[in-house]
Amino acid sequence: MRKIIHIDMDCFYAAVEMRDNPEYRDIPIAVGGDSPRSVMCTCNYIARQYGVRSAMSAIKAKQLCPQLLIVTPRMAAYKEVSRQIQSIFQRFTHLIEPLSLDEAYLDVTESDACHGSATLIAEEIRRQIFQETGLTASAGVAPNKFIAKIASDENKPNGLCVVSPDRVADFVESLSLKKIPGIGPKTYKKLASHGFENCADVRASSVDKLGPIVGKFAQSLYDKSFGRDDRALTTSRWRKSLAVETTLARDINTMEACSEVVEQLLPKLNQRLIPHLDKRIVKQGIKLKFADFNQTTVEQRSNIVNHALYKDLLASAIERANGRSIRLVGISLGFAEQQAEAESCGQQMSLPMI
Repeated sequence: MRKIIHIDMDCFYAAVEMRDNPEYRDIPIAVGGDSPRSVMCTCNYIARQYGVRSAMSAIKAKQLCPQLLIVTPRMAAYKEVSRQIQSIFQRFTHLIEPLSLDEAYLDVTESDACHGSATLIAEEIRRQIFQETGLTASAGVAPNKFIAKIASDENKPNGLCVVSPDRVADFVESLSLKKIPGIGPKTYKKLASHGFENCADVRASSVDKLGPIVGKFAQSLYDKSFGRDDRALTTSRWRKSLAVETTLARDINTMEACSEVVEQLLPKLNQRLIPHLDKRIVKQGIKLKFADFNQTTVEQRSNIVNHALYKDLLASAIERANGRSIRLVGISLGFAEQQAEAESCGQQMSLPMI
């Protein structure tokens, strides 16, 4: 039986800003771009009381909370604090799966810290994080990754939730499917239309009945409805893709305007590609987000950064606009899986623009 801890910092970027700027502590703040078209990275809990959320546009956030202060992100500061937090994790286990700067799984099954108690380890980690960074963290303790992640959100902010093995089934029975990672608003709406709103509904069904609704995710969803998850931690992460995108100051409507944006993004993509020359390109992609916030992605196999291919992909993506204007343009590269890369006998990735 594994002992898994999921640590999730509380409104991380905003918390760093409030720590470093005491005048921010009692007012609603969000971290994001200052352009009206920008989206919020995160916000503090005061702002959340007004309905402000991460990934919300600055315009919408200001409508909900006119007094909201939007702070420009300081990524260097956030990365430095993240390094401090990671060093604290290392004191308790080397089996760590970072998910982002402010979130990670820890496998403490074999740890002898705190007499081998995962609960005490989680409490001690939270204590040391606060002592050394001045920031709070929430934690979930459980026998697997899925339950630990759900649990870490139960008592936010600055909370701890422990789900022992004998409580797993009861813990997830009434859990809304909205809270299961991988189920977004559209998928949840589709499931709800078929009578699936919580894990109890899924348990009463079958993988065969779920298949036509969620496809390959059916087996995983059925297992999660019982709290089952046998995934081990991924302690060595392999980047599968690379992307750059921009939210436009004004919506655009033509192929020519989109092509100009792609031209501006290509040098940035090449620059970001430099540290990943050990990886092999296998595909290219174009992403467009429309004025109604729906988006589309078009991809095609390729083993180089092919300038002309991006234009072809862009044309295909624009065909899906159906008269809608475009508010975001992005370009991406997909890399070979780590195993496939190893089997390619060390072929080097190339950077030519053609």
